[in-house]
Amino acid sequence: MKKEKINCKKARNICLLQVLAKLEHFPKKESEKEAWFLSPLRSETQASFKVSKLKNRWYDHGLGIGGNVIDLIIEILNCSVREALDFLSKEITLFSFQQQHFINDKKNDLSIVNIQPIQHPGLVNYITSRKIPLFIAKNYCQEVWYRNKDKTFFALGLKNYDGGWELRNKYYKTSTSPKTFSYINKGHKNVLVTEGMFDLLSLVSILKEKIKEVDILVLNSIAFVNNVVPTLMNYEKVLLYLDNDRSGDLATSHLLDTCPQSHDCRELYKGYKDANEKLMSWI
Repeated sequence: MKKEKINCKKARNICLLQVLAKLEHFPKKESEKEAWFLSPLRSETQASFKVSKLKNRWYDHGLGIGGNVIDLIIEILNCSVREALDFLSKEITLFSFQQQHFINDKKNDLSIVNIQPIQHPGLVNYITSRKIPLFIAKNYCQEVWYRNKDKTFFALGLKNYDGGWELRNKYYKTSTSPKTFSYINKGHKNVLVTEGMFDLLSLVSILKEKIKEVDILVLNSIAFVNNVVPTLMNYEKVLLYLDNDRSGDLATSHLLDTCPQSHDCRELYKGYKDANEKLMSWI
């Protein structure tokens, strides 16, 4: 079936909260009329990015800019209007449209209860089901127990640069504040860039000894692609292993243009969405 193409008028009515959720950004506080986020356009520790639920518009108080859904995608992915519409068209089945009645679903902040080496059978099974050797997961991740809405959960955790955690288990994925990219600086001249936790673990599994020759940067969200440019500019070579999808294409193109020392390395898993999909196909 041919994907539905949308025009600017229709795109502007796509729910901003759902677009942000797709990009793994969630409210830090909200009311019936508005929601406040950590900015998806820059690093911050206090939520100053406001979304009006009634108007379906956003405003970044730190940058002094705002706009509609199209404007947001352009800012996050550093793309053209046409490319933003292509992105929204691809994801259209996931989004609903304004104006709609919002129910205030207040979310408690996650609190970390315990951090320990990976040992829970549920996590071990989850890791092996994704074809990741357990010793590799233990080298990069931890078993993190956290509390949310008076209930305690456990997940595979990857720590980010500002001390927050990316959390994954078989049924759910979330993150703690502050949310930003993860960075493993071993003092090498080259750096490997990928999107998420399982991309990292899969690339380590595939590249084996070669991974020891590079530093590693995990975006944790395509929204951080602009934030990492200053770090990447310190390297002689930037190896890009992003997803083979529209957002991955746009982010790769942006980094190739912004960092002249960048190289698109997705040939490694050509024909697959990402490194884990290729790894899963091997067995």
